[in-house]
This record gives sequence, structure tokens and C-alpha cells, in this order.
Amino acid sequence: MTQPAPIRRVLSRRPTMLDLYCCQGGAAKGYTDAGFDVTGVDLAPQPRYPYRFVQADAIAFALEHGAAFDFIHASPPCQHDTDCQRIQGNTHPDLIAPTRTALETTGRPWVIENVGGAVPKLRAPVMLCGQMFALANYRHRYFETGGGFTLTQPGHPAHLVPQAKMGRPVPSGHYGQFVGNFSGVPLARRVLGVPWMNRDGIRECIPPAYTEHIGRAAVAHLAPVLGVAA
Repeated sequence: MTQPAPIRRVLSRRPTMLDLYCCQGGAAKGYTDAGFDVTGVDLAPQPRYPYRFVQADAIAFALEHGAAFDFIHASPPCQHDTDCQRIQGNTHPDLIAPTRTALETTGRPWVIENVGGAVPKLRAPVMLCGQMFALANYRHRYFETGGGFTLTQPGHPAHLVPQAKMGRPVPSGHYGQFVGNFSGVPLARRVLGVPWMNRDGIRECIPPAYTEHIGRAAVAHLAPVLGVAA
């Protein structure tokens, strides 16, 4: 008796993703690995960004062009909610709410990412940690979802490895924090999976493992909309 051949079902086209406030492209790398064709947008030039890039205001671009993409990721600047910036007396715009408003107008599924200090302003965020992806790092980041897209909170492994002090060299048996004016850029590149970045990009980046995880969930969410082919 002939057995039926297995059928591999894939998206009929590569889905598109808009990467707002893209910086040097940590989030974009993960989404690309998950199967997206990524376009990054940032107000500042980003010569290290490894994918298609548009220099523009992120909110204005989302309002004008966001509906043309299948999925949108936004990482509004986190400095407004970062302790070290408050300690230094620096002021930064709070763009989470206006970014959310812009994303909601697009009718597309989306994610907003930010740091722990922004959690009170995020709606039911999912937290991702390096330990969930076997990275030698913690780096908690929080992800609010919308436009019909949701994420399940993964289990959070215990933090058993001590962290080096902020800005200090990383001793053996410790994890680096890789924030501020840290030392050890080559180590940070290896640990976080961002070999093209400099210090400025690393200290703010989302590890690509996080957005590959989100991206795979997004591809599954989009499959019924985009269609599948044998």
C-alpha cells in the first residue's frame, strides 16, 4: 500500500515587517531569521543596520506606510524610563503612548518593546530574558502586543549566575550587563549574537533570539491571512 507523501506547508510569500526605532538592528536580525523581509526606520542615520533602511520619524512613517506591512515592531527610545538617565538628570521624550496610537491606526498586528521601567505604561507585556534562550546574559525586555497578535509568557529560569557590576569588566563565572560605557564589546557581540554592532548599538539592543521567538509566533499568526502553499 502506498503511503501518502508528507506535505510541507510554507507561506506563499515572505511576510514583511516594519522595524520602527530600529537603531542598529538587533530586533531585525531575529525577525529576519524567523522569515520576515524587514524594513527599518529611525530618525538618526544607522549605517550599521544590515537590512533595508529608511531615515524618517517613526510615528509619521507608521501613520503613512504602516498598513502596507504584514507586521510591525516598535522600540520607542527607552531612556525616558531608564534609571541611569534619571540619575544623570537627563530628559527624554516618552513615546510609548503616541507609538501605540499610531500602530492601532494601521490595522496590522504589532509589538511594542521596552525596558522594565516602562512596564506600568505597557499593557499586559510578556517578559523575555536571555536565560529563556540559553544566552549567557539576563537583559529583561518587555513586549506589549496588539492588532490581534498575542504572545504566551514563557517560563522564567532562575538567575543563578552573578552579574558583573555595571560598566565593569566581566570576571570569569559572571554575566556582563553590557549597558552604559561598558568594556568588553567583543564578548557582548558573541553573547548577544550581534557581531556587526558597536558599543552604542549593543547597550540598547534587543538580542535577536528574542525577536526570532516573537517572529516565529507572528509568522504562525499571519499564515491564514497570507495563505499557504504545498
